[in-house]
Amino acid sequence: MPKNVTDALRQVMYPGGNKDIVSLDMVQEIRIAGQKVSFSLVFQKSDDPNIESLIHQCTETIRIQLGQDTDIEGNITVKFLHNLERPVLPGVKNILAIASGKGGVGKSTIAVNLAVALANSGASVGLIDADIFGPSVPIMFGAEGERPAMRKERNRDLIVPVEKYGVRFLSIGFFVAPESALIWRGPMASNALKQLITDGDWGSLDYLLIDLPPGTSDIHLTLVQTVPVTAAVIVTTPQNIALADVVKGVSMFQSPSVHVPVLGLVENMSWFTPAELPGNKYYIFGKNGGKKLADDLGIILLGQIPLVQSIREGSDEGTPSALDSSSVVGMAFAELANKVMEQLKIRNSLQEPTQKVKVTRK
Repeated sequence: MPKNVTDALRQVMYPGGNKDIVSLDMVQEIRIAGQKVSFSLVFQKSDDPNIESLIHQCTETIRIQLGQDTDIEGNITVKFLHNLERPVLPGVKNILAIASGKGGVGKSTIAVNLAVALANSGASVGLIDADIFGPSVPIMFGAEGERPAMRKERNRDLIVPVEKYGVRFLSIGFFVAPESALIWRGPMASNALKQLITDGDWGSLDYLLIDLPPGTSDIHLTLVQTVPVTAAVIVTTPQNIALADVVKGVSMFQSPSVHVPVLGLVENMSWFTPAELPGNKYYIFGKNGGKKLADDLGIILLGQIPLVQSIREGSDEGTPSALDSSSVVGMAFAELANKVMEQLKIRNSLQEPTQKVKVTRK
């Protein structure tokens, strides 16, 4: 039977040429189960204009040659040669987008400290600073003067991430002068992010965190088109103006065209606690706004991080607060990391893996 399928498909010619699809090695993974016939049709490019017509021709040819009762409809899988040759981030178990509806809520601070807290738990962790227009991760890790090394692998130049505090990280800030303003159009910024993802020597990771720019932009779309994002974490403050923008961010990830699960919400700057009065809480930006919004949206509140001077000092000095797991702030980030790991396990057990967003052209 497999030979009959192959012989039948030799009659399907690739448009504009004199070779059939079998001779071109486009037919792969033939499977037969009773009357059901399935196979993969491999194209060189995802924008090949002949995809739909060739699927139709293959379906009709199989029915004519093997019988009208052959179950072939919907059983032809389209694959693309560039995806087969080199999968993106094959060793990464979970890709986590760290996002915010607006700037100034401490998103990068949360991303860095969450990465350190996850590493403290024994996990292998990576972090990509995709906040192209304000890359702050090198400062927060005290790695401003460092430059990633390069290494060759099978004629590819790979960027070796810088590693500190158990976290491997890359940032566009490594490749531009600190005083240079990044005035880039969308495609330039998107290509920079793609390079950090696809050319990074990430190896095996339990978690890869991606610190996104505030709001919604080309960078967000580039991310979900480049890799299957396991879930998104949204960062906010309790302030009403910040909460209003959270809804837009959640809506983008949950939209049918993107379809990335939102793991939950992190409320940053939940209260102010003076160092000399560690038991006091002052709700400068409002009380429990993030918790109320999470309940309204039907998502999990992953954690509440207090506004403490040591967080700012640690970020400026390149020593993330999560390093000291015995401090009040360190314990808050450890609890956040545990909650993120717990919710990711639930997400992965109950939901199918996320698929990359496909680019459609009309």
